[in-house]
Amino acid sequence: MIEPVEFAERVHARADELVALRRDLHAHPELSGQEVRTTALVADRLRQAGLAPRTLPGGVGVLCDVGSGDGPVRALRADLDALPLSDVKDVPYRSTVAGVTHACGHDVHTAAVLGAGLVLAELAAAGRPIGRVRLIFQPAEEVLPGGALAVIAADGLAEVGRILALHCDPRLTVGQIGLRVGPITAACDHVTVRLSGAGGHSARPQLTGDLVHALGTVINQTPAALSRRVDPRAGLSLVWGRVAAGSAANVIPRTGELEGTLRCLDPATWEMAPMLVTEIVEALVLPYRVAAGVEVLRGVPPCVNESESVRVLREAALVAWGPDSVCGTEQSLGGEDFAWYLLRVPGALARLGVAPPGTAGTLDLHRSDFDVDERAIGIGARLLLGAVLSL
Repeated sequence: MIEPVEFAERVHARADELVALRRDLHAHPELSGQEVRTTALVADRLRQAGLAPRTLPGGVGVLCDVGSGDGPVRALRADLDALPLSDVKDVPYRSTVAGVTHACGHDVHTAAVLGAGLVLAELAAAGRPIGRVRLIFQPAEEVLPGGALAVIAADGLAEVGRILALHCDPRLTVGQIGLRVGPITAACDHVTVRLSGAGGHSARPQLTGDLVHALGTVINQTPAALSRRVDPRAGLSLVWGRVAAGSAANVIPRTGELEGTLRCLDPATWEMAPMLVTEIVEALVLPYRVAAGVEVLRGVPPCVNESESVRVLREAALVAWGPDSVCGTEQSLGGEDFAWYLLRVPGALARLGVAPPGTAGTLDLHRSDFDVDERAIGIGARLLLGAVLSL
């Protein structure tokens, strides 16, 4: 029996190393699909621990088994990629890569899972019974449809019976763990609408299709129409992020384009959403004599936490830090490609508090000034250890 106090001691002994690793990753971020240096750093450290990591096809991402045994494999997942944002923080570990930073906490996830893996390797080398645990360091979580599919294609879930992961949450104070049974994130798709028409002079809109007016109608009316076609409890949300058309004030352009994100809390509604968006857009532009092309790039499904996995995470937190450490968390409309794993095996995503005391909610993910209380790294590693070894 491995006692929780031993987890604490072993993780604490690596605290400085894990913080240094996180700072190294933060200073040298890599975009989705380009995580070559990050992959090498993680793989080298696992080899130093006597393990045999393998790199995913394409050279980014790492899979590594720890321990042995015939039972189902338990998996821990981290993501490696950063975001295309500038780092505006005045800290020693500020990003050295222009226009790229870890503004979503993937550097923390990677350090926490690596920390758990190094402790597991120590225990296994000492002959302690840990069973088999797979460490998954996946690329490209920040792009649709997500690097989880590359892991799955490389048999990363082979023999896995359960999978666990963490995600930084700046709304929670460091030391808090947010848990939820059922959907914890939303489906997220990328929508592109392209309109085309004859074009013409703005003095004679009746002789052509007023494409810009049609674009405006699609922008304003599509979200409203969607809200009347689905159950409001489905949480279907369409938000436009980019619009482009025209080059002169007195010319009706021949083409225009919209891009946005379609998010949904309900799996069944997510399945029918592309058909609904296409039907509505085509109907809205019909009076304006322009043609519409609608492309919905399927992103990720809702991330649905399994109850037993949530229970295991809750018990690990309660044993380690007591009842004040666990709190409920709401479902987010953000997308998370961990959902692809949960379509195949049971598991859960926990929210890891990273806000310094007194600052919860003052920063958000995907912001150029995002940072964390680095004590969250050890807390995350200890939570994952406690949970995975209780399965």
